[in-house]
Amino acid sequence: MPRHTPFHPRTAALCHSYAWKEWAGQLAVCNYDRHSEREYFAFRHTAGMIDVSPLYKYDVRGKDAAEFLAHMWSRDCTKLKPGRVYYGVMCDENGHTLDDGTIANLGQGRYRVTSSEPWLGWFSRHSRGFDVSIVDETDAVAALSVQGPRSRQILQSVVEADLDALGFFGVVACQLGGRRGWISRTGYTGDLGYELWMAPDDACAVWDAITDAGHPYGLEPAGLDAMDVTRIEAGFVLQGVDYISAKSCLTPSLKSTPDDAGLAWTVKLDREGWIGRDALLRERDAGGSKWQLVGLEVSWPELEELYDTYKLPTHLAPTASRAPLPVWNADGKQIGQATSHTWSPILKKSIALAQVHRPYAAVGTQLAIEHTPEFQRHRVTATVLDTPFYNPPHKTFTPAKAAAKGKKGAA
Repeated sequence: MPRHTPFHPRTAALCHSYAWKEWAGQLAVCNYDRHSEREYFAFRHTAGMIDVSPLYKYDVRGKDAAEFLAHMWSRDCTKLKPGRVYYGVMCDENGHTLDDGTIANLGQGRYRVTSSEPWLGWFSRHSRGFDVSIVDETDAVAALSVQGPRSRQILQSVVEADLDALGFFGVVACQLGGRRGWISRTGYTGDLGYELWMAPDDACAVWDAITDAGHPYGLEPAGLDAMDVTRIEAGFVLQGVDYISAKSCLTPSLKSTPDDAGLAWTVKLDREGWIGRDALLRERDAGGSKWQLVGLEVSWPELEELYDTYKLPTHLAPTASRAPLPVWNADGKQIGQATSHTWSPILKKSIALAQVHRPYAAVGTQLAIEHTPEFQRHRVTATVLDTPFYNPPHKTFTPAKAAAKGKKGAA
């Protein structure tokens, strides 16, 4: 039976839809109302607050903590400064992707690692020879994500930290509504946003403080369905959907390298000593990956024309879909599949993330994607686009940094 997160007393009282799903063995809200539309627009226009406690979390500390994490992850954690966060990928010895997640340097040789899957056994197996302590703190840390263009204004009165100075992918220890915790400028929506980390006993008090502060700004509690749409707009991949962890693949053909999964930007092959690096070097020397993750925009005029033949209004899916859809080239040959797709309310476009054969990954390439009205299979044009589809400037804007730059320019 799924367990309750520390925020369950608050989320359960607000979840009028009774729409729940299991996330890492814990109950998580899909949407609070019958539809996630209000929650989505909160993320994009005001702010949404979502319980992300089911994320797996590990406390890694010790004399060799940075060297150990640099061995396990694609990022060089020996260069990660206190108060900063890396996003990275973890591979097996064959260069296949196991998981993606974050590594936060909390200072004094202490790091917090987050992931989609449990990895304590994997970490312990590879810790031999390192002076390091690894503790699974998944149940010992409650986590709350506040995302949206008004998130900084809302949290300023709750968080005893200078949020105007906290840069993108920064993290700082602070008081959260009078309780001890941490805040990081991270998230999964592609918008301005923060994640708050605290003791489980403080969870409801922090929730209440943020709710009170957010009321004048239109803060809404949000569920996974709304966040799923925003993460596709942001071009963020989801483990188990856009790629499958190598440990879970039943056949070798399902395994992905970071190059396949759109995560090549996290990989630095000039750095030695991390798991999977040598295999990835061999693959690139042999010509590189067969696959590439791309963004697709599905032709809206063709969708309208297609539905008109059935005397139906064009269908707008109420939520994002994770059902794989075939993708073809101009000659009718299947060259990939769309793994995540949705209607983007803010962009007014039908978009998708897809893995396609690398020769068809250039921006502007015209492909075709399956669409099925009235149980009939059809193909409509899908054009390769750059990701992220949505990338607002306020996501990375830091007021204090801009003010300092302005003073320097004036001087």
